[in-house]
Amino acid sequence: MTSAPTSTLTAIVNARIVPVLGDTIESGTVLIENGRISAIGADLTVPAGARIIDATGKWVLPGFIESHGHVGIHEEANGWAGDDTNEMTGPNMAAVRAIDAVNIDDEGFRDALSGGVTTIVVKPGSGNPIGGQSVAIKSWGGRTIDEQVISDSVSIKSALGENPKRVYGDKKQTPSTRLGVSLIIRQAFVDAQNYVQARDAAAEKGEPFTRDLGKEALGRVLSGELAWDQHVHRHDDIVTAIRLAEEFGYRLVINHGTEGHKIADVLAEKNIPVIFGPMLTARTKVELRDRAIGNLAVLAAAGVRVAITTDHPVVPVNFLVHQASFAVKEGLPVQTALEALTVNPALILGLDSRVGSLTVGLDADVVIWSGDPLDLASRAELVLIDGVEVYRCADGFGQVVERATRLSA
Repeated sequence: MTSAPTSTLTAIVNARIVPVLGDTIESGTVLIENGRISAIGADLTVPAGARIIDATGKWVLPGFIESHGHVGIHEEANGWAGDDTNEMTGPNMAAVRAIDAVNIDDEGFRDALSGGVTTIVVKPGSGNPIGGQSVAIKSWGGRTIDEQVISDSVSIKSALGENPKRVYGDKKQTPSTRLGVSLIIRQAFVDAQNYVQARDAAAEKGEPFTRDLGKEALGRVLSGELAWDQHVHRHDDIVTAIRLAEEFGYRLVINHGTEGHKIADVLAEKNIPVIFGPMLTARTKVELRDRAIGNLAVLAAAGVRVAITTDHPVVPVNFLVHQASFAVKEGLPVQTALEALTVNPALILGLDSRVGSLTVGLDADVVIWSGDPLDLASRAELVLIDGVEVYRCADGFGQVVERATRLSA
């Protein structure tokens, strides 16, 4: 399928190209140079010396984005020793950062490649009212996680509803009710407002000032630099999330949104996006009583910008595309499903200058599929991240280009 490389220039030819942003190109070419997409079209001339990948009969799409996962911080097959998802020693953990706990050799990253997932936004869990800072990384390719980072200025994770109420209620401490959870968040933002005001005043006067990492992080939410990723299921909790966001003026992103369909018109009117899922789960708690895959189609039909999540390891990250397939079966338009895997999560979380579509200038995170990726029979046959081959599937067997192999080449 691939000729020997003689150049940093790669050409994927004879492909059915689905750029997501823009029309599908039949028998087209994608040119990749220095890790970026340099050209895309139906009648491109391939420069001499380029590495040729013949994708006749294949579909070429941008790598998918898992916009709410715990890959690397909730490691597979390692039990409690590999679970660093929640720092549940205090309800306000705005200062902690997911990047400090990610193991890039977690098996979940290999699974991601087999499902065409090339970007993962790794977030702390939902045990705390304020859980910590997320990080957007490539699924593979670096010697260290720092070499895989797309952005460490993405969002802060927060949780409403059952999870924090249960965690701290069991400890017989605040917050043990929905009232208390909202109080923790509200007080944290008031404290952050006061902190920012005092910090800026001290800077203006040239006076020393004692830093507080948590308040600084929340100040970045208040300034709009970071999104507020709100874990929330029930429609009344979603309304509380909106109330808090409007009170403090931050950029709200609903995560899960199980009952978002009940107030879809409100979310659309207020231009609040929803990262929906996971879908392939049982109704394991009260908040999931109205869980249904078709709820996503209702949100999208109302005009809400939607993305899809597996919440890995709740659902394996390589099943991200399968969730989209099931959503289409339940009424989600095909184009919306593809956008929910690519450009929408990129736009929602501020990553669209790097990833999310096959567009000139964006990172060359490209996946060649055996056919329509929404067809359950299709496989990701070749995965490129930054133009470098990281995964190949032949005869039904997938092989990751392991770090030892790549670094010794």
